[in-house]
Amino acid sequence: MKNDFKNILAINFGGIGDEIFLLPTLISLKKEFPNSKITLALEPRSKSVKDLTDVIDDLFLIDIKGKNKYFELLKLVHLARKGKFDLVISSGGNKFISILLFMMGIKERYGYDTGNLSRKLLTKAIPLNKNQYACDMYHDLVSEITEIKTALPEINVSPQEKIPNSVLIHPGVSKMSVQKGMIKTISAKVWAETIDLLLERGKHVMLAGGPDDDEVIKEIRTKIKRSDVIASGCEAIQPINFSDFYGQTKSLKDLAVLIGKAETFICSDSAPLHVAVAMKTKTYVIFGPTDDKKLIPQSELVTAIKANDNCPIKPCLWEHRQTTCENLDCLKISADDIVARVI
Repeated sequence: MKNDFKNILAINFGGIGDEIFLLPTLISLKKEFPNSKITLALEPRSKSVKDLTDVIDDLFLIDIKGKNKYFELLKLVHLARKGKFDLVISSGGNKFISILLFMMGIKERYGYDTGNLSRKLLTKAIPLNKNQYACDMYHDLVSEITEIKTALPEINVSPQEKIPNSVLIHPGVSKMSVQKGMIKTISAKVWAETIDLLLERGKHVMLAGGPDDDEVIKEIRTKIKRSDVIASGCEAIQPINFSDFYGQTKSLKDLAVLIGKAETFICSDSAPLHVAVAMKTKTYVIFGPTDDKKLIPQSELVTAIKANDNCPIKPCLWEHRQTTCENLDCLKISADDIVARVI
């Protein structure tokens, strides 16, 4: 007899991008079990994902990156036992995840196969295939629960009227990744040169960024050829085909609306990329040390822009290294390279 799950717990720690990757899985579960309640356990820094979707009914905020990591995990176990869930799925690849799920006392426990212990403690240990688009990797967790397959993230933002001839640029990456020594984007100088070239080609260029991007946005403003008027912050004297939206997008949903209005979007390997995928906006992504095949779908709407370097271990980040190297040959991408792909 097929299970009819009413109360589902999903556990997915990581940044906003990781939570957007999980959305197709949650959407498929909600379609299969329309009367179910879905609770997502995630890090506090990623809670804004709930603003993008109706499939998440509740959140458990678990600060596993804080000083009290083990207390937070025990808190999660307590919340899970108290919540009387009938299904838990976890995207964690750590071999101790199966112990954590077993401690929750939830009847149906689905996670990745990390060895003999996971096969004993989980109801179903799913083979972990990292060599695929991350949304597909997460969706494997529920492949035996539902035949419904949601291929791409879907968010609750209506299609927007496009601004003619527009190119939106979001240059930033998360401050946490920079602090950890993971450099995943080009310099502010190259971003500024890209804006200059696009303006010269008659494009309406829009600039956006989040709270983590203050430093790079300020540097870009000073390096653009028309920086004398752009840095002033006075819209009346900015170039007619340049719009600075930095600080005007107050939420992830605001950013999604702006991305939806752009004909073309250029960004780094960061959360806005995954929002753009959900908005079906034509997107060009700067990729250096990370693997584009795992982070973007096979779609004509998304194009990876990569350096023509000969690094033997590229993509290296997470596969061969936990931080990027000093050379960063993989990010030696010029403004000419970028504009040639976009126009």
